[in-house]
Amino acid sequence: LERHLDNALHDVPAYEYRKIDKKGRYIKDKNMSVSKIKATVFSQEQLASDVFSMWLEVGNMASEAKPGQFISVYSNDDSKLLPRPISICEIDRENGRLRIVYRVVGYGTKEFSGCKAGDTLEIMGPLGNGYTLKKNKAILVAGGIGVPPMLELAKELDCEKTIVLGYRDELFLNKEFEQYGKVVIATEDGSCGTKGNV
Repeated sequence: LERHLDNALHDVPAYEYRKIDKKGRYIKDKNMSVSKIKATVFSQEQLASDVFSMWLEVGNMASEAKPGQFISVYSNDDSKLLPRPISICEIDRENGRLRIVYRVVGYGTKEFSGCKAGDTLEIMGPLGNGYTLKKNKAILVAGGIGVPPMLELAKELDCEKTIVLGYRDELFLNKEFEQYGKVVIATEDGSCGTKGNV
């Protein structure tokens, strides 16, 4: 764990420590490279009262990314050392861009919500193992801010899909899922779809 945290706070690690040996120690996985770069904000829009969508220009990092992975986004305030982990919503490999959709819940995400096209943010990634893609019939289930990483998965799964999305009240991204499978919606207040939790 110390090695993992040390990599998170220093410049451009060659690899991330993602595998654990029999003694519980982190070891290098040479098949999974990770970069720490200055990314440029390509665009940002507000999707709901506290939910924002941001496209970042990340170059070759996009070609390394897989559905279900995340990036660590650093504050431009040097007093805030630890990054905010945010899941990857969409991958545009052709143009070298990643999309993140996040909820404002504290100082870091509040800062990110004020970013405009042309601003820069330091990021590290892609991180995590991602989803295993299979060609069987799939049911994707997600709720709240767990919805965004399912979008790229829905795009890349080459099979029949049912997509179950849960929200407290405000919907976001639901229309974007409709082109990839049958969408079923539940809301806690019953304002849309089935009343209940996912």
